[in-house]
Amino acid sequence: MHESTQQEKNKATYRRFIQEVFNEGRAERVKDLVVPNYVLHDVMPGTPEGSDAIIQGVTLFRGAFSDFFITLDALVAEGDWVCARATSRGVHSGTFLGIPATGRAICAPSLTMVRIVDGRVCESWVRNDVMGIMTQLKA
Repeated sequence: MHESTQQEKNKATYRRFIQEVFNEGRAERVKDLVVPNYVLHDVMPGTPEGSDAIIQGVTLFRGAFSDFFITLDALVAEGDWVCARATSRGVHSGTFLGIPATGRAICAPSLTMVRIVDGRVCESWVRNDVMGIMTQLKA
């Protein structure tokens, strides 16, 4: 397969992953879009291993922010790698990292790099602006 065609397929896989798993909250799609031995690098202590790390993240954000939605602002692909610049939005309607609901809207940028092999996410590095979120929540 031509390399640029594979890169476009990898970007499409990542778009589908964000839309179905995070934006629609369909955690059951993780088993189809992520390998079982998925690796999330640079995690906080207590984060589960494998694809359970993704399910925990989806549960955390969708439980804390109503109308939670990630917009993919830019995607760049090279080989097996896809890099995304994204913006997360929602209204703080549940507990987030110990902070009770404030009703405040958040808008937070993130950078993510994922490796996709055979149409499934294998590993990722995620940098969410958690301090920016905390500032918006006035925490």
